[in-house]
Amino acid sequence: MTTAEIQDATPAVLASHVTSRSCYGPARTLSTCPTNALENGGAGSITEQIIATRADVTLGGGAATFAESATAGTYAGKTLKAQATERGYQLVTDKAGLQAVRSADQTKPLLGLFASGNMAVRWVGPEATSDGGKKDPVKCTENPDRASTQPTLADMTTKAISLLDTRRGSKGFFLQVEGASIDKQDHAANACGQIGETVDLDEAVKAALAFAKKDGNTSVFVTADHAHTSQIVEAGSVTPGITVNLLTADNAPMTINYATAAKGASMQHTGTQLRVAGYGPGAANIVGLTDQTDLNTTIRRALGLSLKKTGR
Repeated sequence: MTTAEIQDATPAVLASHVTSRSCYGPARTLSTCPTNALENGGAGSITEQIIATRADVTLGGGAATFAESATAGTYAGKTLKAQATERGYQLVTDKAGLQAVRSADQTKPLLGLFASGNMAVRWVGPEATSDGGKKDPVKCTENPDRASTQPTLADMTTKAISLLDTRRGSKGFFLQVEGASIDKQDHAANACGQIGETVDLDEAVKAALAFAKKDGNTSVFVTADHAHTSQIVEAGSVTPGITVNLLTADNAPMTINYATAAKGASMQHTGTQLRVAGYGPGAANIVGLTDQTDLNTTIRRALGLSLKKTGR
């Protein structure tokens, strides 16, 4: 089975082992997650684990972390980017470079680094304020800082599918796609950034579904890891917290509220129940209510993978 990961934010990893999600690179890992540092016998920072995990395709932001140097191990003193190149990775940094790639496998896995940190969001707009709901509604606009050379989430999804499908044989492939900045923009109470990133994810899902419908034996599952603070309230209203008044594609006012932190602080997650949507083999297993951890079993069965015995 081939694997890949795509996201529009700083790097995560398909199966990382760190005690803090902030330990992207070696320096932070040594100070914040010392038991995970290579010099202490750990598996290294998240980014070092990405390189070692060696997914066939890894695409997203986070180039600044790959510019850090390893502090221990075989590649000590070398940047993580140089390490990846030495270990056979194909490195691309823009949309044209991504489109030019013709194959990706364990011999030459693909690593796409399209931004220093998080990739630029799609839309920008007014900030949420204590009286934002009373202000005239405003349309979100294209982000001028989002360069045309930056691939969209749909671009990355389509390319990853084409690369993985050409070499899957009879085993199939697993592709994880994350619209990570939906969460980040909600934390920042940035409604236009958040909505634009949701549109990006919708386009990526559309690309995955188009392939699944054509293939006939591919499953697509869509969900989130948690709910968040933003909610649509009565248009033109001012509520506790902060609000922003936007104009929809139908030219109707839409007021959005953020109220789980003070203005300028990070808005918090909520416990709202999440939707899990599925298409293809195994989709019937998520109808109704499903435990979050059961999705792992549903995906594993769709891929035909057996549960590894640990002896515990």
